[in-house]
Amino acid sequence: SPKDRDRLMDITRILVAEKTWEGCGGLELTLPMKLYIAAQAGTLLLGVEHDYYRNVASVLVYPRGYAIKRHDADGLLAPTDRAVLGHAQLRGPVVLSWRSARAGGNDADDGRNLVYHEFAHKLDMLDGVVDGTPPLGNRVTMGRYIEVMTAAYERLRGEAQRGRKGVLDHYGATDVAEFFACATEAFFEKPRLMQRNDPALYEVLEAVYGQDPANWSR
Repeated sequence: SPKDRDRLMDITRILVAEKTWEGCGGLELTLPMKLYIAAQAGTLLLGVEHDYYRNVASVLVYPRGYAIKRHDADGLLAPTDRAVLGHAQLRGPVVLSWRSARAGGNDADDGRNLVYHEFAHKLDMLDGVVDGTPPLGNRVTMGRYIEVMTAAYERLRGEAQRGRKGVLDHYGATDVAEFFACATEAFFEKPRLMQRNDPALYEVLEAVYGQDPANWSR
């Protein structure tokens, strides 16, 4: 709606202005690129009370996939042997591949969106715990949320084990935090399919985000 578009523009401007943005790996991070990412991140906030991702001080953007460092057996930081496309640190920045962020924004209904995924993690992390449960407010009870999300998570794990394709990416079967992030991607990018195949999951996420994308996506 025009009202939501105006609100999204305001959120986007504030995210661009108040966060520290850094191009990494030789990437020249331009204002249009910042706006492109911030608008996607802001979409998650349209229907909820928020503080513009208070737990995100900076956004780091690489040209494409990049290597991250993990602690090895000796406690030393060592680079991994494979590139990742993005990650969100509990007390750190959001890190993104520009190629993937751009691709996810350009295809609005493939069910995959890197910016939605990583910023959903930051919503999950607002309470200091990475457990797939963002602050719920009074929009849905904790009992109802856990009941529906647990059932959907177990179904996804079963689908992944059988190699059966469903609404959510099988990466969501990794753990409950990844499940919430992947469910967020599908909720905004495949809303009508989710609403048809798993109405309880759609209903809970509709309450969490205060939005009904199955309706506005028409």
